[in-house]
Amino acid sequence: MVRETELTANDLIQPFFVLPGKNVRRAVRSMPGVFQLSVDQVVKDARAVAKLGVPAVILFGVPEKKDPVGRDAYDSDGIVQRAVRSVKSALPDLLVITDLCLCEYTDHGHCGVLRGNGKNPEIDNDATLELLGKTALVQAEAGADWVAPSGMMDGAVSAIRRALERGGKKNTAILAYAAKYASAFYGPFRDAAQSAPAFGDRRTHQMDPANGREALHEVALDLKEGADMVMVKPALSYLDVIRRVRERFDVPVAAYNVSGEYALVKAAEAKGWVDGPRVMEEILLSIKRAGADVILTYHAQEMAQRLADR
Repeated sequence: MVRETELTANDLIQPFFVLPGKNVRRAVRSMPGVFQLSVDQVVKDARAVAKLGVPAVILFGVPEKKDPVGRDAYDSDGIVQRAVRSVKSALPDLLVITDLCLCEYTDHGHCGVLRGNGKNPEIDNDATLELLGKTALVQAEAGADWVAPSGMMDGAVSAIRRALERGGKKNTAILAYAAKYASAFYGPFRDAAQSAPAFGDRRTHQMDPANGREALHEVALDLKEGADMVMVKPALSYLDVIRRVRERFDVPVAAYNVSGEYALVKAAEAKGWVDGPRVMEEILLSIKRAGADVILTYHAQEMAQRLADR
C-alpha cells in the first residue's frame, strides 16, 4: 500500500539489433540472451514484447556493407528502414524508435563524416548534420514514430527538426541522447552493433563522466533545439544526473540501462554470485526511483515476463 515506486512493463523500451538476411538469430557473445536479428525475427520478438505490455522498441542497424559516410543509414531501403516498415505493418500500435547515428554504418566506426588526413582525423560536425537530417527523414518516411539522435553532435537536434519539417514529418518526435557520457560501459553494445571505432575514441563529443552540471546545459540546448524527450546514458552510474535532469526540466526523461550494465548482471548471474532476476529488478527500480519516466534496457522482455508471472 505504501510502496513509493512502481515498475511496470509500460516503463520499458526493448532494443533490437537488426541485420540483413532471413531467419537469422546470431548470439551476441558479450550479451547473453541478446541477438542480432534479421527483420523477420525482429518482428517475431517485437510481437512477444508487445504481448507482455512493453509499449516501444528501439532499432539499431547492422548493415551488410559499411563505408566512410554511412550510406546505409540514409538509404530508403537501408536495414533499419526495412525493419521499421515490417514492424509497423505487423504491429501498428507498437511505438517504433530508430537510433539516429552514423557509427553503426561507417567503416571507421565514428559518429560522423571525417575530415583531415593522417593518424588523427576529426569529425566534420556540419557535414555530419546534413546526413543526420537525411537519415531522420528516411526513418520517419519508413514509419518511425520517434527518431533518437545518439551521436552528441553539436546542433544535431535542430538540424533533424528542420529536416523533418521540410519533409512533411513535423509530427515525428525526437528523443535526444542529451546527456551521453564517454563511458566504458558501452563495450558489449559495440560488439553487438559492430561499431567500435577503428582508431581513437569519442571523448571529443561525448561527455566527461566527472561532469554533472554540464549535463543540465546539454539537456537545455537540446530542448531549445526542439527535442521532445531527453535521455541520460548510461543509467546506473549516473542516477544523480537523472535526478537532476528530472528536477530541472518538465519533460519526459529517459534513461538507458546500457549493454555493460546488462552484461555485468548476466556474467555474475552465470557464475552464481548474484540472484540475477532480483538484481535486474533492483537496478531498474533504482533508475525509475531516480526520476526516469522510461527505461531503455536489454532486460525489458525478461523484466516484463517477471512482472506478468506474479
